[in-house]
Amino acid sequence: MTFPIELMTAVTTQAAGAASEAPQRLNPLELFLDADIVVQIVMIGLILASIWVWAIVVSFSLKISGLNKKSREYEEEFWLTKERDAMLTKQMRRDIPSARVAGAGLDEWKRSKAGPSIDRSAARERISAAMESQVGHEADELAGRLGFLATTGSVAPFVGLFGTVWGIMNSFFQIGAQESSSLAVVAPGISEALFATAIGLFAAIPAVIAYNRFSNRVDRYEAKLQRFADKVHAGLSRELDKA
Repeated sequence: MTFPIELMTAVTTQAAGAASEAPQRLNPLELFLDADIVVQIVMIGLILASIWVWAIVVSFSLKISGLNKKSREYEEEFWLTKERDAMLTKQMRRDIPSARVAGAGLDEWKRSKAGPSIDRSAARERISAAMESQVGHEADELAGRLGFLATTGSVAPFVGLFGTVWGIMNSFFQIGAQESSSLAVVAPGISEALFATAIGLFAAIPAVIAYNRFSNRVDRYEAKLQRFADKVHAGLSRELDKA
């Protein structure tokens, strides 16, 4: 009866050794390196998209904060000074959206006054249209890069899912090639495939959150510019009444 005991001991020792050699946790780098070339391409694309998403998040946060500060300071100075033309140099128009909005209204106001006679009603409409157009242009310029966030948020999960489907198909191919349905045969391919979906979600979730948040901030900034434009329009209308 010694032989069965020794055999059981050997089997137990071998199983313990195999368990000790098995990975104790997921290694993302190994999952990437062991993946099929198609799945690797999908992962690389999603990682690059995620990096670009975070670059937009950081740059847009800094930009919108800077514009809010510049616009607030400019608008305070605009209402305090009487020489508003001096505040509307090309440099200031280039840097500050509020200055460009006010400049559009003042330019139209000057052209309306330059004629032999002034049609006050038409002049008011032209001034309002000029500033509203500039407000819309500023909002469009500010929101231009947010389209990538929306695209990434909607497309990245499906790109990751494509990598997952491809990886699972490859796992089934391995089952047929090795004529074995053992978990050890299919588990690595399935893990790599699911890792592609995880990367897709990692890229998509921050993109969706950032897009919703930044879209709200753009809307608020556009509303702020519109309120400033309405005040400038009211002041220019009073000037037209005096002309």
